[in-house]
Amino acid sequence: MAVIEVVLGDIVDQDVDAIVTAANESLLGGGGVDGAIHRAAGPRLAEAGGAIGPCDPGDAKATPAFDLAPVRYVIHTVGPVWEGGSYGEADVLTSCYRRCLEVADDLRVRSIAFPSIATGLYGFPTTQAARIARATLAATPTAVELIRLVAFDDETYQALSG
Repeated sequence: MAVIEVVLGDIVDQDVDAIVTAANESLLGGGGVDGAIHRAAGPRLAEAGGAIGPCDPGDAKATPAFDLAPVRYVIHTVGPVWEGGSYGEADVLTSCYRRCLEVADDLRVRSIAFPSIATGLYGFPTTQAARIARATLAATPTAVELIRLVAFDDETYQALSG
């Protein structure tokens, strides 16, 4: 069973095998955490993302991490845009976390760092998203040994710490 930990910090500074980016469907880079990851990884990340995109909401795809060493992989997942909660947003977010772990297992990843998916530009309520993240990651069978939830601010940290 994986150890799940919550830290306050910057996802690009994590010493893990893979980091997850909350991507847009094109996988070419965007704002928020995705923009920060793309800037840190360098322009080859957008090229690699474009080669495997698009990615549907709730799915996940992996690329090399390029300039993010020692991180080896970036796992791109597309979260749901919050539309009030009546359009399957929770199911899509659950799928994001589950699919990221499946992709990580395919890559034989032992440690992974997640941002708070869909809570920034996509508007998913932070507390609800944190509950979904914790429950899904705890319930999903995986060979990953360390799952790190990385909060960029105190509000997200408190929500993820539950």
